[in-house]
Amino acid sequence: MKILVAAFDPFGGEKINPALEAVKLLADEIAGAEIVKLEIPTVFHKSAETLREKALEVKPDMILCVGQAGGRFAITPERVAINQDDARIPDNEDNQPIDVSIQEDGAPAYFATLPIKAMVEKIKAAGVPAAVSNSAGTFVCNHIMYQALYLAEKELDNIQAGFIHVPFIPEQVVDKPEKPAMSLEDIAKGLTAALEAMVEYHGKEDIKKIGGTTH
Repeated sequence: MKILVAAFDPFGGEKINPALEAVKLLADEIAGAEIVKLEIPTVFHKSAETLREKALEVKPDMILCVGQAGGRFAITPERVAINQDDARIPDNEDNQPIDVSIQEDGAPAYFATLPIKAMVEKIKAAGVPAAVSNSAGTFVCNHIMYQALYLAEKELDNIQAGFIHVPFIPEQVVDKPEKPAMSLEDIAKGLTAALEAMVEYHGKEDIKKIGGTTH
């Protein structure tokens, strides 16, 4: 089994992106699955082109994309991606699409096909905070999640795919004392647990566990 794990490069002048650095810390084999690591640009469409090229090359059984959501306390697998780019700020190449469909022939939204609730429980069992997220936003994280699921449907025989957000690391919040942070080692531990759950539940129904919110 192969799992393609794609993570964004540093964004907006940051020296580090904990998503990418944590992925670099992952073992090359987890729960018997080969982990293929990929760095993708924080750029609309170019990120998807990079992901597509690598996926068609390695033919993975699953895809997990990883990005940062500064301000969150936990590692958060995403439930849904919408077919809409609405960038509040420019990407790393100054693209700022507003109210633009990601794929004209794509579904209005795609739900993650990864076992997100099993992933959350496995991460928590490893001693790392985790929760289901019900919005990936409308920036490049939502974009790449949507593109990964679109790619899986159109060209990869409907393999399982999805996205996971990770928090800031401590060095990113030195001047943001109100923002939560998580160590890079704990992020890597959480991602490892998520990947273990992906292997365990590959081709199986996700667990039934409360993961909703009131707002």
